[in-house]
Amino acid sequence: MKKLIIAFLFLTGTYNAIAQGEEAEKKGGFKKENLFVGGDLTLGFSNIYTAIGISPYFGYSLNKYVDVAASFNFNYIAQRDYVEYGDKVRQTIYGPGAFVRVYPFKFVFAQAQFEHNFVKLKYIPASNSFSYLPSTDHIDANSFLVGAGYAGGRDEDNKNFYYISISVDLIADKNSPYVDGLGRRVPIIRAGYNIALFQGGGRRRR
Repeated sequence: MKKLIIAFLFLTGTYNAIAQGEEAEKKGGFKKENLFVGGDLTLGFSNIYTAIGISPYFGYSLNKYVDVAASFNFNYIAQRDYVEYGDKVRQTIYGPGAFVRVYPFKFVFAQAQFEHNFVKLKYIPASNSFSYLPSTDHIDANSFLVGAGYAGGRDEDNKNFYYISISVDLIADKNSPYVDGLGRRVPIIRAGYNIALFQGGGRRRR
């Protein structure tokens, strides 16, 4: 129930931001100058978990408050003490995703991102284990990442900016790459750069 409430509040905020932006728009229709690309590096960690990855994306600014984009994720994750002390897990993860960013201020954003990840999981038992054998499995999982971030250099005239964000997986599926072996959500830190494709040298009108 708590997850549904959080998702509802975020979607409500997104709707309100879109409505405000549309009211301010003088001209409608598709604008190529609102297209952007970007990508980020991912880092997640706990005392038994380390994740690194990249995530390129292609998107469109609906208005000055809201950006939407499609993304692709590739991550590598290493864990230890997965089912018993001393064992290890290595995961190679890839999959599509989509996100919405809401900017209540020009330099601060909230973000919700849905991902469907395919996971190759290699299990390495502890050296003295008599209970488990090495194995390789192929699984998949949905994730719903919600978080917030800082956008440096973003304003009305410049949509090329760097950003850093932190998020957690609200779904926390047991196969999610964003939970550790104990089922705990791992904070995901991402840092990247956003590039406006057709911004040009003059003032960009939204």
